[in-house]
Amino acid sequence: MQSEVFKRAKRLLPGLQWLEGYSRRTFGEDALASLITAILLIPQSLAYALLAGLPAQAGLYASIAPLVAYALFGSSRVLAVGPVAVVSLMTAAAIGNLGLTDPAQQMAAAGALAALSSFFLLLFGLFKLGSVSNFLSRPVVGAFVTASTILIIASQAKHILGISSHGSTLPELVYSMSGQLASINLVALVLGVGSIAFLIAARTVLPRLLTAMKIGEALAGGIARAAPAGLVVLATSIAWAFQLDTRAELAVVGVLPSGLPPLQLPLVDLTIWRALIGPAALISLIGFVESVSVGQSLAARRRESVNPDRELFGLGAANAAAALTGGYPVTGGFARSVVNEAAGAQTPLAGVFTAVIILAVAVFLTPLFHFLPKATLAATILVAVARLADFTGLWKAWKYAPADGAAAFLTLFGVIFLGVEIGLTLGVVVSVGAALRRTMRPHWTRVGQVPGTHHFRNPARHEVIISPHVYALRVDGALYFANARFLEELVADIIAKNDGVTDFVLMFPAVNFVDASALESLRAINQRLEHAHVKLHLSEVIGPVSDRLGAAGFLEELTGEVFLSQYAAMRTLDPATTLRAEGLQV
Repeated sequence: MQSEVFKRAKRLLPGLQWLEGYSRRTFGEDALASLITAILLIPQSLAYALLAGLPAQAGLYASIAPLVAYALFGSSRVLAVGPVAVVSLMTAAAIGNLGLTDPAQQMAAAGALAALSSFFLLLFGLFKLGSVSNFLSRPVVGAFVTASTILIIASQAKHILGISSHGSTLPELVYSMSGQLASINLVALVLGVGSIAFLIAARTVLPRLLTAMKIGEALAGGIARAAPAGLVVLATSIAWAFQLDTRAELAVVGVLPSGLPPLQLPLVDLTIWRALIGPAALISLIGFVESVSVGQSLAARRRESVNPDRELFGLGAANAAAALTGGYPVTGGFARSVVNEAAGAQTPLAGVFTAVIILAVAVFLTPLFHFLPKATLAATILVAVARLADFTGLWKAWKYAPADGAAAFLTLFGVIFLGVEIGLTLGVVVSVGAALRRTMRPHWTRVGQVPGTHHFRNPARHEVIISPHVYALRVDGALYFANARFLEELVADIIAKNDGVTDFVLMFPAVNFVDASALESLRAINQRLEHAHVKLHLSEVIGPVSDRLGAAGFLEELTGEVFLSQYAAMRTLDPATTLRAEGLQV
């Protein structure tokens, strides 16, 4: 009876499968990994809330319930869900456009954004649209991340310099800061630059130094990963000891509320819900792409798999949890997931343990963050995102495929100069448009027989024998409404220029789909060729396409025949040319 109940529970909460065979050893590995991940996640969460333009506690809240929700519904064993840099930037842009000044209203709007993101993710999951991420090409995603990195660095420079700035584009941010350079806070600058140097040294120099001191590689790596937490303790202690917030007017985190995350629906006006629909759709798409990419790369190391459709439910549940507990949109983060995996996490229960640790911090330890300098948090963000920029990848995309490169560079400049949402939308539209343009004019070629073989190839690439009265046309791509007319016009033009053609063969080895519009075009081609006293034949038609054409009655209407291979077609239609080709040995 219990096993049957457990099976039903697993269908509702797939994450419960991790409990099967859960051992004391697995518990110990998950617990240790959760502690290491929490040490990284706490300062990152505070920093990313700052990037999102929200009170620091929003970062903590977004790192508690979403971890539990993902553990119940997600498919990756080691993915660590929470605030990430790019989504935080998009959140800041979305909320900044609303003109809200009250922090409570901003947090409510952030919760509404998470709720809408959850809605889109769950909707995609319901219809099994895990392939929705394919609408974002890799060059466009790379350009978007690179441009976002530039904006993040520009937006956090104000905290390093101890001045204020506003704007959602690079020109706006630079112009806003340029008028305040005379007001730079030297204490903030020293702390910020020192924090950056500390974190870079901890990543590059410290592991080698610890290894030279005969400290084990695993322990040395753990100490290096704990550097951000150590920096938070050090910088907070310095600011508290010297009362830098009052003596040097250093910006600090300030008062953080202690206690459990608020359990409530985000209450905002209907106009705000409407304004957030577009940003939420983009955030859900970007977040899903990032999460699946991270999850699949980590799963490959462990010879496991990640189910994109189930990831939609996992991320949807995580964002719903964030919306109900004072957080903002979340997704799977690369840095924390790598740390979680490297620390030895075995199941998503490590995420639950991490959530418990962060919850304890939110309930009991938030007063300790009062004197945490914002310059230090900004330094944490800058060091974390600096490696995300990839200009080399953009240039390689341009050289390999100019259309993809153009979409990438348009995304880059659009995000930097027009804003996150406009830039990303431009990139998606251009990349999808380029793909449509390619399929609207599929590659085609007349083929001839390679001497001494049964193969038929493009005469521009190979020495071939071509029949004088059989025109063999190979079409490379699906036939659908966008290119159906193109095929009609192409065949008509060929027949008009080749008076001696008596048989026309459409070679279909690369045609994997024929829609209703293309079917009607094939019928029109068949009729027009018949009027021109030319028979239409098909060759090398793949099974599914042949089945659909047969069910529609087109194969019976065909004036010619359907051949299993192009060689069989030529042996039947022009045996003399075929024998001549076979007699010319190369």
